[in-house]
Amino acid sequence: MNNVLIAFGFTLIAGLSTSIGSMIAFLTKSTNKKFLSVSLGFSAGVMVYVSMIEIFPEAQESIASVLGERMGSIITVIAFFAGMFVIAIIDKLIPSEENPHELKLVEDLENKSNNNSKLLRTGLFTALAIALHNFPEGLATFVSALEDPALALPIVFAIAIHNIPEGISVSIPIYHATGSKKKAFLYSFISGLAEPIGALVGWLILMPFMNDTVFGIIFASVAGIMVFISFDELLPAAREYGEHHLSIYGLISGMMLMAVSLLLFV
Repeated sequence: MNNVLIAFGFTLIAGLSTSIGSMIAFLTKSTNKKFLSVSLGFSAGVMVYVSMIEIFPEAQESIASVLGERMGSIITVIAFFAGMFVIAIIDKLIPSEENPHELKLVEDLENKSNNNSKLLRTGLFTALAIALHNFPEGLATFVSALEDPALALPIVFAIAIHNIPEGISVSIPIYHATGSKKKAFLYSFISGLAEPIGALVGWLILMPFMNDTVFGIIFASVAGIMVFISFDELLPAAREYGEHHLSIYGLISGMMLMAVSLLLFV
């Protein structure tokens, strides 16, 4: 039960970091693009490395222990790409204007037009898009933390960093449409709650059926989701916010830190 509470707590922290993005939008006058670029690249490095070096092999081992090495390998690969497919479908269903990948800057608080109804719609749809998008991320964080809290910690950190720009994306249009920082913060906060809700739903549905095979399939899917998020969201956003080299330096730094932290637990 303690592991479940820790895993849920980690998911809550990752999800509610959208609120940090909202506060940044209100408290700062400009976006620190270089810092965001390095941070997002760093998050991608952490998630790609831990997915391919730790989570995927562990999922394969778990399934192979029940179904044998060959069948275990086949099912792991299928589950890995199925995770990518699910998150890609969710991403595809979100209209581009409301897509949380669309770049938003703190400076946009000063530059938006006065079309309040359109801005409010954009903000609300962005909040809904982020909520849908964060749901499988919540499950991914929860399952990782349930298996190994030490392994999940850098994943939580990586997802939290990538949720900060999403919080900005929700806050900017809603604040402009309503003139209320309280409402903008509230919607940003609510969109982040999708991650712990995803964790809770996953736990309630999957826990009764949990065994080595089911765990391995979920874990492989989680790896696929995280790799897709890294290449589809984090790295493109990192490049948009800053210079190409900064995002790559961040990516390599994230991989190196993850490698060192995993070696400490060998």
